[in-house]
Amino acid sequence: MFFVRTATERDLAKVSALLGETAHATYDAQYGVEKINEMTAKWHSVAALKANLQRKNGEFLVADDGKVIAGMGFASMSETLHETAVLHQLYVLPQFQRQGIARDIFAELETCFPYAGTIQVEVEENNAKAIGFYEAHGFVRAGAGAATWGIATIVMEKPLG
Repeated sequence: MFFVRTATERDLAKVSALLGETAHATYDAQYGVEKINEMTAKWHSVAALKANLQRKNGEFLVADDGKVIAGMGFASMSETLHETAVLHQLYVLPQFQRQGIARDIFAELETCFPYAGTIQVEVEENNAKAIGFYEAHGFVRAGAGAATWGIATIVMEKPLG
């Protein structure tokens, strides 16, 4: 049984490993190991995660059973969009997917931003599993994303409240 709780600095090495493993399992075949290594080194390093953990108006959660951190989520209020929370990361280790862990993390994150009218997420445009998850949880496509690292994305949004 996994419990969703606020992440601590002690969790960051495990979360970094989780993010790397999940990113490689999801994207290696499409983008190659080297590109995913570059991305994970930048976005999923302990230092990057520590910055997220310390971010004002942010919420960093993990799903923990006392032995394994099986999932994580990080969201924060947008610095540029009015009354909008941004879901930056929602990852579950491949062997624990489809067990409700992402649902439980997301349900908790949704409650963390009482001043947000909308929550937004950017998803790789070919990641059908993620798009299906977000659509099942009330998100709709809202446009094209930033295409960072040459990876095309879509923006999805959901009203909150």
